[in-house]
Amino acid sequence: MTIIAQARLGLHDPHDCTDASHELTVLHAVYDTLVKREGQGFVPALAREWTVSDDACVWGFTLQTGVKFHDGTACDSAAVAASLLRMAREDKGYTLGAPAVWRQFLGGAKLEVLGPTQLRVTLTAPMADLLDVLEQGFIVAPSALAALDAGDYSVQIGSGPYRIAEIRPDRISATRVEGHFSGAPANATITWLLEPDAAKRQAMLADGTFQVANDLNFEATRSLGAMRHEFLSPVAIIYLLNAARGPLADARVRRALSLAVHREAIVETVMNGAARPLHGFVSPNHFGAAREAVAEMDRETARALLAEAGHGNGLTLEVDCPTRLPDEAERLTAALAAQLAEVGVSLNVHVHPEREDYAHMVRRKEIHDLCVFDSSPMSTYRVLYEKIDSRVGGSWWQGYVNPQIEALIDKGRVTTDRTARAEIWRRAYALLQDDPAWLTLYNPLRVIGIAGEHPDFIMPPDGVIDVTQLPLLEEIGHAC
Repeated sequence: MTIIAQARLGLHDPHDCTDASHELTVLHAVYDTLVKREGQGFVPALAREWTVSDDACVWGFTLQTGVKFHDGTACDSAAVAASLLRMAREDKGYTLGAPAVWRQFLGGAKLEVLGPTQLRVTLTAPMADLLDVLEQGFIVAPSALAALDAGDYSVQIGSGPYRIAEIRPDRISATRVEGHFSGAPANATITWLLEPDAAKRQAMLADGTFQVANDLNFEATRSLGAMRHEFLSPVAIIYLLNAARGPLADARVRRALSLAVHREAIVETVMNGAARPLHGFVSPNHFGAAREAVAEMDRETARALLAEAGHGNGLTLEVDCPTRLPDEAERLTAALAAQLAEVGVSLNVHVHPEREDYAHMVRRKEIHDLCVFDSSPMSTYRVLYEKIDSRVGGSWWQGYVNPQIEALIDKGRVTTDRTARAEIWRRAYALLQDDPAWLTLYNPLRVIGIAGEHPDFIMPPDGVIDVTQLPLLEEIGHAC
């Protein structure tokens, strides 16, 4: 048995949108998706090949043959269509504060079952980055849908490389499916175990009780030696800026804030070095993220922009701050206040202890001048569409309008050539440095511990443990 110790544990409806890495690692083990993310692109999974029309509206998928769900029923194109239609329902795709995430892309789509392994999807609007959505489109056995609709999340039946064996509040266990089309994972049994205390997770990894421990303390894990694996989280820690009203409706003030911040100092002060400065709206792990040099701190220009905008004698901004997600939000806001004071900007802080209420406040666009937030989708297009495009006015959009960015979004959504589309997103990346929609600060660095020595181990770019790619660990440790 391979035991993975996690700070959080639990399964919900697989068709709700989540960025929770502790849940996604289980879902990706139990369920197949049409495609699988690899680096900044995609490789075949349940779909062994696909086509897309020139206008990016019509997608054709050819499925693997002979795939069975864990209940023995056929995982065919009709079952895939049923799951995609369910994802698009108004009551599905819920994530913290934002309902029907998937509906905005799959809603109204025409799904045609052309044969047991042939499926055609016709979208109502072009989306060249549809695979970003389908990578989280977990295909669920039709026999499980009624139980899931009734809120019984103990019924999790997929066709993935692992089959659920047990679900308890403190552990979830799964066994390897022999003969899965993707090949045989190294470890026959995986158990995800709840252990909220990071120090205990590390100690029990060190003594062989656990084989994998996630979300460990960045500095304390130095003692693990070769068992310590550091990786960049793609989650962007940011401040959403109220561009609809108030001082930050002025692009000069938004840019001044960005130029005033010493991100490297923020990383040291707030994160003790456990992060990398983020200058753009997506992480380096994202498709189309620019690699060239970025604008650095320039407080002289920041002061000039503020003066030009009429704030030469100082400016007070009202900031909303949660107490968690990110957990360092209050420390971060204090550090930011100290830096912005250098250019004559002061912050008046409003603390919000209820995180879900906070998310709903942001979604209703009731923030003050700025608010601490994070951005987690691995899809560059989704970030632009859902959070920056004023014509969409999505859940997290806060009044930003830039016709040049929107023209690039329109061009990118119909550009099916990946190289050409990456260049379009790189241009958007550069424009959003000159006219920032957000104050971007850093991507956290995370640590995972793995028993033994595995120098070639690399975490996936989304920061989610792929149990099918773990080395053989069942023979390591004394608690198996």
